[in-house]
Parts: sequence; C-alpha cells; structure tokens
Amino acid sequence: MLPKPNSIDREVLLRVAESFVVDQLSRAQFSNPDWALGFLERRAAGQPLVLLDVGGYFAPILAALCERFSGQVVGVVEDTENGHRRYERLGKLPCPVFSVARSPLKQPEDYLVGQSIVFSAEAIMRSRGDILHGRQACVIGFGKLGSSIARTLHAKGIRVVIYDADPVRMTRALSEGFQVSANLPGALAGAGVVMCATGNLALRADDFACLREGAHIVSVTSSEDELELDAVHDVYHRSPAGTHVTKYSRGEHSFYVMNDGNAVNFLHGASVGPFIFLVQAEILAAVARLAQPTEPGFHEVPDHERRAIARTWLDRFGQAP
Repeated sequence: MLPKPNSIDREVLLRVAESFVVDQLSRAQFSNPDWALGFLERRAAGQPLVLLDVGGYFAPILAALCERFSGQVVGVVEDTENGHRRYERLGKLPCPVFSVARSPLKQPEDYLVGQSIVFSAEAIMRSRGDILHGRQACVIGFGKLGSSIARTLHAKGIRVVIYDADPVRMTRALSEGFQVSANLPGALAGAGVVMCATGNLALRADDFACLREGAHIVSVTSSEDELELDAVHDVYHRSPAGTHVTKYSRGEHSFYVMNDGNAVNFLHGASVGPFIFLVQAEILAAVARLAQPTEPGFHEVPDHERRAIARTWLDRFGQAP
C-alpha cells in the first residue's frame, strides 16, 4: 500500500497498516527508476505485478520497471484523469494500461466531487467569517470536475466565469449559459474565488500577479499538478490566515490559498458515498482482464462489463430503503 501523500487520513492509515504493509510514496522517489526498482524488488521480487495507480506515479519509470524488474509488470490500472494524461504522454507503452479515468461509471463520482469541492471551499471561508456569495467565481477548466463545480456554484446564485484552453469546452460552457473569457488574465481580473480544475497547472508563476486583490484560490487536486506555487515562494510573503488558509502578500497585492494548494475536499472526508464502489468495481474488472494476455497500450473495460457492474450496483444501492 502506497498512500497518496496529500490525501492521507491518519486514522485510516493506522487501520490499514494493521492488515497491510504501508510504505511511503512520493513523486520524487518514483521518478527515480533505480529507487523504484529497488522498492519493487524488496516487496515483490520475481512475482507478477499489477500496479494500481491514482495519479500517474509510476508513469516516469514504467519502461525501466518493465525492462528490469525480476518479476513481470503485468500492467497498470489508472484511476485519474491526471494519471491518464501522464501515461498518454509516454507514447508507446511498454505494457497494458487500463484507464478508468474516462469511464461512464466514474461520472457520478466526478459530479459529486465537484459538489464537495464547493462545499469545502465555502466551509473554509465561513470559518474565517467570509462567504462565497457576493464574489464572482472563476472556474479554470470545464472538464468533468470543473463543469460540476461551475454548475454547483451557479445553483447557489454565484456568478461564474469559465476559462478553458480547449475551445470545444468553451463552446460547451457557453451553451450551458456560463460567461466565458477568451484569456486567463481576463477571467482572473474580476474573480474573488478561483477554482482550479485542470490537473495541468491552472495557475503558473506569472498568473498570480493577475489575481484580484484578496482572491481565494481553490484546487481540486495536488498542488504540484494545479498551482506553480514554488515559483512564487520567494516573491510573496506567506503567513497563516485561518485554518487551512495561507495568505500570500507582496506589497499591496495579496491572495489566499486554501489547504496549501491541495484538494480542499479531503479536509472534510471527500466522501461520495456508495458511488465510489462503481469505480472500485471497474478497477477490479480491469485487474481481472490483466489476468489474460493483453497487448501493450491503452485499454478500457468493455461496455458490457460496465453495464453488469451498474446493474449489480443498482440492485444493491439503487432502491429506496
């Protein structure tokens, strides 16, 4: 077990460690093929191995593992959009990679995560005596999570401006009645709350100067995936500004970052109820697929298996009590 560093619940971690070996995980470690190979040799030398990934942690060293591991890397199952993109950027894959990131069975989770992001952001603001209402919100990224966030904010009566580097998504945002901005500085200029939902550095170093005075920044994923904060640490003075809030100041300009730039919903459990079982079931179905010989490359669980998972889920959870 390799818990994601930015989403660890200490109580859960201790319970898991009672039954499983739990090791540390970091991008730096798993970017080093020698370190990663040594780790796998200590844990699973000579064995067939399926890597269950949540964020593309194994992507940088996958080729080296497939070539040098004493056992066999049977394949990878990736859960997230960020991880999917990391494996996609590898080009030719050295082993099969099953992705559930874009599965229809993941859509309920994505929808509910968007709602939980808004809930947590509002809870953090209220803990400081502030509220979302009265502020314009900018949502960067109109994908699965960003669109859910935008719709949730709109349902609360908050004005939302969308910016997405993909013009197709911008047209979809317009069709749903959202205001869009042709460029990021324009989207940021009037926003009191900025929701970052790209997984691909929504805010880079130069963008922070475009933020409206006192803007709150909210992320849906790990800070290194969404915000280039390290690049401004030497430029802005940082100081605590409440529970889970850091103030960045430079001269007369300041902004606030929630949860150190990491996903805010994990501060309140990030629960999506039994809908998570849909995704977990598809992950297990992907592992079962890897038990059969599978060509290297991207793969998905077949639609008929997804429908079987959905029917089973509905039988168990879809009926009124």
